[in-house]
Amino acid sequence: MIKHQVQIVDGSRFECPKEERVLIAMERLGLNDIFVGCRGGGCGVCKVKVTSGNYRTGKMSRLQVSEAEEAGGYALACKLFPLDNLVIELPN
Repeated sequence: MIKHQVQIVDGSRFECPKEERVLIAMERLGLNDIFVGCRGGGCGVCKVKVTSGNYRTGKMSRLQVSEAEEAGGYALACKLFPLDNLVIELPN
């Protein structure tokens, strides 16, 4: 199983399997750096900005992450799958 490192700026570092969502991997390890909401891509509570690394996302609500935001590296952690090691920032 391929695992990637996820570093949250000013927060935790944890491993996330390639086919697991970042939010779920964080929760499974008992960490709570990212806020948790619906876990389905609709509420926007878990919005993060990926500053380094390759990833893919599942379907996200455009009310929560616009196309421009997505192009700028924003994603919902509940729909974020690492393809490489990631560095993410939490919104202020």
